[in-house]
Parts: sequence; structure tokens; C-alpha cells
Amino acid sequence: MIALFLILASSILIPSTLVLSQTLPAPYSGARNGEWELLHASVGISAMHMQLLYNNKVIMFDRTDFGPSNLSLPDRRCRNDAADNALKVDCTAHSILYDIGTNTFRALTIQTDTWCSSGAVLPDGTLIQTGGYNDGDHIIRSFTPCMDENCDWIEFPKHLTNRRWYASNQILPDGRVIIVGGRRQFNYEFYSQIQEDFTSSSPGSTFWLNFLLETVDQSENNLYPFLHLLPDGNLFIFANTRSILFDYNQNRVVKEFPRIPGDDPRNYPSSGSSVLLPLDENYGNVVAEIMVCGGAPRSGFLQAAEFGSFLRTLSTCGRLKVSDENPNWVMEDMPIARVMGDMLLLPNGDIIIINGAGRGTAGWENSQDPVRAPVIYCPSAASDQRFSVMSASPKPRLYHSSAVLLPDGRVLVGGSNPHILYNFTGVEFPTDLSLEAFSPPYLTAGYSLIRPVILSLNEVVRHKEFFTVTFTIPEYLTVKVISVRIIAPSFTTHAFSMNQRMVVLKLIAVSRLTKCTYNATVVGPSTAEIAPPGYYMLFVVHAGVPSSTGMWVKVQ
Repeated sequence: MIALFLILASSILIPSTLVLSQTLPAPYSGARNGEWELLHASVGISAMHMQLLYNNKVIMFDRTDFGPSNLSLPDRRCRNDAADNALKVDCTAHSILYDIGTNTFRALTIQTDTWCSSGAVLPDGTLIQTGGYNDGDHIIRSFTPCMDENCDWIEFPKHLTNRRWYASNQILPDGRVIIVGGRRQFNYEFYSQIQEDFTSSSPGSTFWLNFLLETVDQSENNLYPFLHLLPDGNLFIFANTRSILFDYNQNRVVKEFPRIPGDDPRNYPSSGSSVLLPLDENYGNVVAEIMVCGGAPRSGFLQAAEFGSFLRTLSTCGRLKVSDENPNWVMEDMPIARVMGDMLLLPNGDIIIINGAGRGTAGWENSQDPVRAPVIYCPSAASDQRFSVMSASPKPRLYHSSAVLLPDGRVLVGGSNPHILYNFTGVEFPTDLSLEAFSPPYLTAGYSLIRPVILSLNEVVRHKEFFTVTFTIPEYLTVKVISVRIIAPSFTTHAFSMNQRMVVLKLIAVSRLTKCTYNATVVGPSTAEIAPPGYYMLFVVHAGVPSSTGMWVKVQ
């Protein structure tokens, strides 16, 4: 049946006479280096953590124990916090829900401390948020997307087996969430929506992971380990300078990969970042490749924290094809050295590295030389043409800043609080409560003639099943440079965007319906290991220019 469909589909591909590639501008040619927009001078809190939800709202939060924010809780609500460094009764918010479409926000209530916590979105779209500090270190919190103005955080005490502070989360093919590590936690545990009984305070099981103990150094440079679910179902775990292929079902290290060259760590507090490059289903076996960029020298944290000496950060990136039988790191140099830089997958498959500092490390007052200019990395370009320096933000974004990709292709940026408390005066880098958006060059108006606009699509995408996407392109279309991609939104904090992944779906055919309207026939992700069930943004990309907006689909 599939073979017959492929034969039929090939007959409706757009004729070569309509393939006008010579008229297409090259991606980014003639475009400016992106644009910054200030959305709010203050949202009342510092956006330490961010998660985009499928109803086009972004949930943000900081920590609850460093004094009042600049946003009051509604209805004169207050919370008692014996662990707060500044006050014991706090009537201010430490979380907001931001509405992308209206550019408005409202206060949410968090009762327990979320400082340096982690999160993942379940298949039904619910954000599960894990751990933190003080009274929050064993807490699970949930937030379900809603349309009314009354929904809020729900918190479940003592539902984590171990303290989870600086841990990382990854959604798994069966819908479970694995929670790995944390400060002085050399183990992992699972959260399961199906099995969890919140009427009981009994936590689940925990599993020892010696790799986490082996990668500890004097500055604990193995916190917030980089986790990536691979197409074979195993987990890639990177900590300090080492990485393993891990079978979490059998609690077994399958393989240890070569160390990233050099002796400089990449995890918190040295705080480089990492992404899984796009998984492309169009060329047979799916290649899985990890990229790790930035960080700080091994002695960087101690030099900054104890001696006030801010060492130059790392300019290197490494790429590792973990699907190869004997992979080795291939190293490259960024045009700007950077620590605490957030790495995000853009809809066209490029990577933006944004926020951070040029000297020092993560931690209170531990960095200097803010890096205000993002860079964009094109993985498929020639090796000497992959990095492009973008326009600089007027605002420094240092420790406790974050960024997420929005459905319209912009990057939302907030946070920066390199102080123990909110501090707005008398310091070099005041606490920043503002919210900005960065528009990459593909949003330039000059690309409007080749920019796809999605008209309709299946809102439910099933593994291995065919579906169609109807879209328009005002002028020129070239079939060879059309792709359909899905992106899982990330939970971003401390320079690591957990759970983000992009799958380039198998494109079967493109047929013309009217002069400027087309149908793309594609196949849903082949396995749950390649695309775990849940909500994704779907983009049509044409010649490096993504559709005007990504449309939400539910993969199941």
C-alpha cells in the first residue's frame, strides 16, 4: 500500500517548469542581523525558568526565598515562608503566565521554593515541575494549560524520592519523565502520570548512577546534566567532560563516548549548553548528533567565587554523531566565547546561542563581560560559514536568564539576577525584570514572497501515518527546498533547554491546489523514540524560511 502511494504521489509533484530556484534569495541574503523588541520593561519577576505551553502561553518563575518581587499576588493572597532570606510573609508573586497573542501576563501562586528546579511537559500538555530548594526540594508541581483566569499551580509535597536541586528532566517514549541527578544526588527516578497516586505521600523508587559520582569535581561541574533521548530509545547523558549511552530500563551503561577534547567542564556551574541536532526521517536511518557549546575553564568557578578573578570563557563547540559505531568529537570555534548561553533549535534547523557572559561562570556575582549578541549556527553550511553574529540586545542577560522559541519564530528572552536577592541599585548588573523578543533574520519582511502560511492540517498526528498540510506561498515555490518539521518546546533554565527536539518529517509529495496553494503529504514520526507523544509546533520551511507561524499538533 505504501509503495503504491509513493508511485501515485510522484505523479503529483509540482512540474519542474514551476521550480524557480534561480529566483529564490539564499537564506539570510540581504537580511539584517535580526531585531530586538522590548515587550515589557517589567513583568514583576525575573524569568529564571520558562516553558511554552500549547495554548500559546509561557509560564515563567524564579525562586520564592529571596524577598518580595515587584508583582503583587491577587486577592491579597500571601504565603508564609520560614526559609525566606528577606521576609517571612510574602504577598508577591514569583510566577507569571504570559499570553503571547495579547502580550499580557497575570500572577500565579507558588507555595514552595522552585530555585534551580527542572521540568517536562507530559503527553497531555501538563507541565510537571520537579524539585527546587528548601521546602521545594522534594516537591512535584503541575500546571495544566487552560483558557480561564483561575487555573494555577498545583503542588504535591514529598513526591520525589530524593532531593532534586539542579537536576535535569527528559520525557520518555512511554510518557514517563526521568529525573536525573541534582546536587549531591548520584541517582535518578521516574515520574509517571499513569502510576502516580497523589493521594499518597509515598515516593517511588530511586536508582543509583555511578557516572554522576565519577564526574563530580571540586566545583561540582556535573549539575544540570545534559540529557537527550536518542532514536534507539537510550539516553545520552553528558556531565562535566564525559558522556554515556544509558539504558534507563535496565539501569545499564551501554557505552561511554570519548571525552570532549580539553579538560574544561561544560555543565553547571561552568554552564555550557547542548542540543540534539534535528532528526531527519527522509534519508533512511536517522542520524543522531549532539552539539555542546561554551562553558568555563575548570578553575573558573573557584577563581571567580574566591578571588574575584573572571577567567575567559570557552569558545569551542563539539559535535558528536552518537549514532556512529565509533563516534569522535568534531570541534569548532564560536566567534564569541560564552558561558550561560542558551542553545535553541530554530524552525529552519539552525541553532541560536543567546544570553550569557564572556568571563567567569554561573553563580552569584561570578561573571563579567555580558555577551549581548546572539550567534546563529547553521549545521549544514560549510565549516567556515556556520556561525553568524546577530544584533546585540541592549540588556545584559547573565545568571538566571532564560529563553524559549515562540510559535511565530521569535525567541522570548527574560531574566538575569546574578544576586542573592532582588537588587536594582548599587550593583554593576541589576536584577532584570524585563521581557524581550529577538526576531531572527528569517522574519525579515523581504522574505514574505517565499514565506509559507499554513492554512490547515491534522491536529492529531499519529506515528507512521500519512497526513497533509495545506499551505500557501505568495510567489515562488521550489519543491527541493520544502520541508515539514515538528519541534517540541523546551523547559529552559540555567543555560539548558530540556526536552527540546526537532524531527524533519518524511515528505512524500507536494501537490498544487491553486496558483499559490499547495498540499504537502508527510508521514508522522516513525517511532515514539524519535518523537515521544505530546504537543509539538509544526512548521513548513521553504528555502530556509519558516511558515509565518507554527501550528500545534498532538503526536500520539
